[in-house]
Amino acid sequence: MDFKKVNAPTTTVTRDTMELCKDTENIYETVAIISKRANQIAAEIKTDLEKKLQDYASSASDNSLEEVFENREQIEISKYYERMPKPTLIAIEEYKKGEVYFRSADEEMTLKKD
Repeated sequence: MDFKKVNAPTTTVTRDTMELCKDTENIYETVAIISKRANQIAAEIKTDLEKKLQDYASSASDNSLEEVFENREQIEISKYYERMPKPTLIAIEEYKKGEVYFRSADEEMTLKKD
């Protein structure tokens, strides 16, 4: 997924908990679903950032003044990722839009018993 195009807020927003838990009818399940998706998003963002910063990794062990100026692009990339919405906010937006797939283990157990 392209997280650069996500239209999630960058600040905390007050949410109606009853509206969030209408699909699962349990706020704790909803929070668990959102937190698992947020962890997935955070892992994807981290690997993407590490790939981009790997290009700028230097093999030299000394930090000279020239390296500081060469790493300006690296700093800009890091700042961009810091300004992005947090993974939790992205996960909540995905959940509200119905883009998160989840299934309940209890439902599977009842289906298997019949």
